[in-house]
Amino acid sequence: MLTIYGAYRSRATRNLWLAGELGIPFTHVPVVQAKRLDDPLAPDAPINTLSPAFLAINPMGSIPSIEDDGVIVHESLAINLYLAKKYGGALGPQDLSEDAAMMQWALFAVTEIEANALKISYASLGEPTDETKAVIEVAARSLKRPFDVLEQHLTGKTYMIGERFTVADINLAEIVRYAQSHAPLFDARPALKAWLERVQARPAFKAMWEKRLAEPATGPV
Repeated sequence: MLTIYGAYRSRATRNLWLAGELGIPFTHVPVVQAKRLDDPLAPDAPINTLSPAFLAINPMGSIPSIEDDGVIVHESLAINLYLAKKYGGALGPQDLSEDAAMMQWALFAVTEIEANALKISYASLGEPTDETKAVIEVAARSLKRPFDVLEQHLTGKTYMIGERFTVADINLAEIVRYAQSHAPLFDARPALKAWLERVQARPAFKAMWEKRLAEPATGPV
């Protein structure tokens, strides 16, 4: 039985979205970030990243993590690649070449996009100021090259790999969306914009996002 540890307002969205696409049964343990709580070690505190019960699963105290029939995996993108290979069918790699491409795009997203996209996401919260506008502009300039790479790759394509929806689309979309509030990045790249809208229109994404919005907000992740 699969157990997914992590609140919806965390990188666990990547794993919860994929689980919905796969249609596999799972138990969700909504571990929250300790920073969201006044006293994460209080006896009545909800399970969080400093709870001894969770640290027994993940000594780093980071979310998400999964336990799948005794197999424990951390790091959201690695979790998704594991789940896609075990349960994924068409969502997972069909050969070694696709396996390599899925790993490549996951690493590309986390190394070339995530940090600057998150800067845009956080800076977009609340009323804009000169400082947050400057942060967004600098981050957007840093995203120009990786977004241009994605635009070139997606031009004439429906999805990232093999002309079908796969775990690669989930892993990449869940990182690209951090920059989604900065429209100029997407308006200048119609193939990238259309792809992101396409994957976010999927029922499993919408179901995940509805649950995320129902959870108390403490940041954009």
